[in-house]
Amino acid sequence: MQMRKLGSTGLKIAPLVFGGNVFGWTADRETSFALLDAFLEAGFNAIDTADVYSRFAPGNQGGESETLIGQWMKSRGNRDRVVLITKGGMAMGEGMEGLGRNYLPRACEASLKRLQTDHVDVYLAHRADPQVPIEETLEAFQSLIAAGKIRHAGCSNYSAAQLEAALAAAGASRARYAVLQPEYNLLERKSFEGEVADLCRAHNLGVITYFSLAAGFLTGKYRRAEDLEGSARARMASKYLSPQGLALLAALDEVAQRHAATPAQVSLAWLMRQPSVTAPIASATRLTQLRDIMKSVQLELSEEDLRGLDGAGAGGKGSSPPAG
Repeated sequence: MQMRKLGSTGLKIAPLVFGGNVFGWTADRETSFALLDAFLEAGFNAIDTADVYSRFAPGNQGGESETLIGQWMKSRGNRDRVVLITKGGMAMGEGMEGLGRNYLPRACEASLKRLQTDHVDVYLAHRADPQVPIEETLEAFQSLIAAGKIRHAGCSNYSAAQLEAALAAAGASRARYAVLQPEYNLLERKSFEGEVADLCRAHNLGVITYFSLAAGFLTGKYRRAEDLEGSARARMASKYLSPQGLALLAALDEVAQRHAATPAQVSLAWLMRQPSVTAPIASATRLTQLRDIMKSVQLELSEEDLRGLDGAGAGGKGSSPPAG
């Protein structure tokens, strides 16, 4: 498996990133450890999480994912084998939100404590903060880099204008974003393709995509309203049960059949072929799911495959609210 350079960071990651949003939510401690073990043993190395995972789940406070990852790394003694990516800035409680100089360092410290490490490799602004000047945010990131608490700064859910402003404001005392985490998949294309993708290429930003499988829809397991019953991602996946969504599933089925593959593998392989994308993020809650998506790195799509998928997926809906 060939490693990929993550933009200008100097980090090398495998072509697939494990999405840690499931840890402490739909995957318990034992399952999370088993999944992480299998992922690392297969030669993959990058794990994405966030402080807010999984505050959205009933009974959770946030920090559950980071806590489990920290416990796993400590129990295995493998921190040096992991490219660790986390995010901060979203609401974690009263007075704990945003990208200002008074909160961002506190959010980072809390993440480091949960992760049981002295640094993270990439620390992302989870979304833009209109209440804080971008200069202040980048200075806060730079202070964390100078202190050795983070190696590189990046952002998620930034528009082209927000990303361009952040890149223009970078300087000697201000960090430069080196990684972008956008929502991007075969159905959600408008918010990344075009200006944002062009900026990433022009400034050599690493790109790791979230919702790479459209909340599970691109696995092909949701084809009728009845298939969504009991799913933790039903609300997110339900919007894709449309003529366009079903047409894309048909195209995925056709390509998958040609390669003796699955729709999930084809969807991830398509992302890996996009010139602006370093690696997609994908989650799994069972070892069978994980083994399936890991095979995507071995799938070689033809130009005919790519044209068919591009045609079926073009004209997707705009992005949903920030969630990655």
